[in-house]
Amino acid sequence: MPICDIYFCCVIHFTMFKRFLMKYRNVIFALALAVLIALSAGACFFALSLNTAQAQRLTVLLDAGHGGVDGGVTGVKTGVKESDVNLLFCREIQRAFEENGIKVVQTRMSENGLYGAATSGYKRRDMQKRAQIIHDTAPSVVLSVHQNSYPIPTRRGAQVFFREGAEQSKLLAHHLQKALNGMPERVREFSPLVGDYYILNCSEYPSVIIECGFLTSPEDEALLLSEEYRKRFSKAVVDGVLTFLFSSASGG
Repeated sequence: MPICDIYFCCVIHFTMFKRFLMKYRNVIFALALAVLIALSAGACFFALSLNTAQAQRLTVLLDAGHGGVDGGVTGVKTGVKESDVNLLFCREIQRAFEENGIKVVQTRMSENGLYGAATSGYKRRDMQKRAQIIHDTAPSVVLSVHQNSYPIPTRRGAQVFFREGAEQSKLLAHHLQKALNGMPERVREFSPLVGDYYILNCSEYPSVIIECGFLTSPEDEALLLSEEYRKRFSKAVVDGVLTFLFSSASGG
């Protein structure tokens, strides 16, 4: 075919295509928009599904300290047992995590200890049982919840402890302490501290002890027994843990 014929053939086809586009431009635009929306929705759905799946793979282990015959410290005004307050906090923290789609396992679900019979060596058996639950769960983080005491009643505030040399636990403690320091009830800035405790040493999972406040302080005791305060405290704990998990996942 001569070159000129090829040229005119191309011109004719281009003109016809242009007319087709002009005639059906609204339909074509609508179809293109529909495809774009479908692709965007699919991408969003995939991202949401991925985030949900990732959240479902996360497990937080909550350890309510003491229990049974081991009541821990007592409230200076009410005489409330630390073991009971620990359980109240763990239940509230569990609700806060589950609202974010994160699975929670608790070592102690009732007022009882984990030692079986209250015979000689019950404390060692209790701690070993907690360690076994941690190993069986293989959690993303371990949060052991306690209440503090001090001879001077003006000592107040929430304090986080981690094991020396455990870098992930240190990072977790840092984010948790920062979140707790940000609460309006904070009386002063705390820094996370190194602690040599069984629950921090019994596994390699990121583990901290959260001392929620001082039962030897009348002001702290009143806060610790307030349901509204426990809800705000639990939200801060969840914020701190999620910040740690995001930081660890992103390599930050």
